[in-house]
Amino acid sequence: MTFALQGSLLDQVDEVGLRPLAGAVQRTVLTRGAWLDLRPGWLTGADELFSRLTLGGPAGVEWHGERRVMWDKEIETPRLLRFYDEGERLPDPVLTQARVALSDYYRDELGEPFRTAGMCLYRDGRDSVAWHGDREGRASTQDTMVAIVSIGSPRALHLRPAGGGESVRQVLGHGDLIVMGGSCQRTWEHAIPKTARPVGPRISIQFRPRGVR
Repeated sequence: MTFALQGSLLDQVDEVGLRPLAGAVQRTVLTRGAWLDLRPGWLTGADELFSRLTLGGPAGVEWHGERRVMWDKEIETPRLLRFYDEGERLPDPVLTQARVALSDYYRDELGEPFRTAGMCLYRDGRDSVAWHGDREGRASTQDTMVAIVSIGSPRALHLRPAGGGESVRQVLGHGDLIVMGGSCQRTWEHAIPKTARPVGPRISIQFRPRGVR
């Protein structure tokens, strides 16, 4: 599986690693008890990691599509997926390091470690994810966190209050970290809309606690 990625001039680093979180995370307080944390460029060598995850080899991900029922129709999910459950080895050591670092940084607020890692591969602007909250499991009734690391071409993540209201737009790419916390999964929705603009491929890596999907 090969994807043409336009590299970032700001990420000309071959070594894949993590920058510090302490003192660099920017929090935005939303309504209804929700908040967002942003750490731009948290993961260094993001373009190198993108290549590892898409070009095969030891870190190659077994990407697959899914069919889901929506509006009484079975449709193809407009992106490729891979979910790593608890105890399943992640495809690159830096992802394990990222999960540990996030668990340590958010220990006091979250009260538990991040356990799983979901991945979405958006091949071009036609791939997307519709408005939703990660409300399966405990997230439907309890505050929780979902941490997303974005690698590859930048794409806009949109957020809005559930039921409507003023939206928030955040462009993510090349190693950016965004964390949706508080009541965000219950009281807000997020989406990656389709776009007619020429955009390259992007991978979203989502870390979640146990029992949250």
